[in-house]
Amino acid sequence: MHVFVTGASGLIGGTVAARLIESGHTVTGLIRDESKAAALTRLGIEPVVGTLDDSEVLTQLARRADGVVNAADSDHRGAVETFIAALAGSGKPLLHTSGSGFVATGTTGERSEEVFGEDVLGGWEPDHPIRAARLAIDRLVLAAAEQDVRSAVLCNSLVYGQGRVPGRQSVLIDALIRQARSDGVVRHVGAGRNIWSNVHVDDMADLYALALEKSPPGAFYFVENGEESFAAMAAALARALGMTAPQPWDPDSPGNVWDPQFALHALGSNSRVRATRARDLLGWHPRHHSVIEWITGADLRGTAS
Repeated sequence: MHVFVTGASGLIGGTVAARLIESGHTVTGLIRDESKAAALTRLGIEPVVGTLDDSEVLTQLARRADGVVNAADSDHRGAVETFIAALAGSGKPLLHTSGSGFVATGTTGERSEEVFGEDVLGGWEPDHPIRAARLAIDRLVLAAAEQDVRSAVLCNSLVYGQGRVPGRQSVLIDALIRQARSDGVVRHVGAGRNIWSNVHVDDMADLYALALEKSPPGAFYFVENGEESFAAMAAALARALGMTAPQPWDPDSPGNVWDPQFALHALGSNSRVRATRARDLLGWHPRHHSVIEWITGADLRGTAS
């Protein structure tokens, strides 16, 4: 199968593209930065430089391919609309990458007991405009099944692990590391008791490969294999970086490198989900079970520098 992958130089898109190459697929990868082209070529991926706003390019590449994986931006509605229009009536797969932040609850670093299953799209309405817009895009992708597009949404939780293409790694973990390197202390929001589900990037890529081959039209999947508190992740990062015990985040600190809204609504929230459908419907069997084990064993010296 010839697959067109957006965000091919990123943690998610690059790892998915490499996984598909290993499975015998041919992959064309969209990148914004031409300097990343050589890294993709070494992995066997054909690089194309462009952006999600290049509707003519996206249409051409989508129609040329046997399937599309959109892994560049969960919140770019225009690209999704372009892909649906390009693939309508084709029966080809369209896998759209979302993020479980749209069900995030809380902002203060306290634990929530609310856990979301994959029926959430039926009735959940987020109270934040960015989350509401993301959910609307997910619903648009699923509705494309009515236009003979084999559409599916893969809603990733916190993704950790080493990507195949050099560059940015886990958004949330990198944010903790950047803060630590800014003032010498790993921090978490409040008490850090808030919890996020998580998944190793290689297990995530395995699920994309399965969904590309087997997913029925209009399917929504959470992507997770475990959960952890930010306090535990921060403590593991402090040990890995050779720093003292983590401290609570002070929003008035002059050394803070986080945007306050990002800190509260991402790093201070809970996002607890369960990936039942991926296991039951597609036979997904993730191999990695602990973000703490990964942090403990990872070489983080060059991360978020």
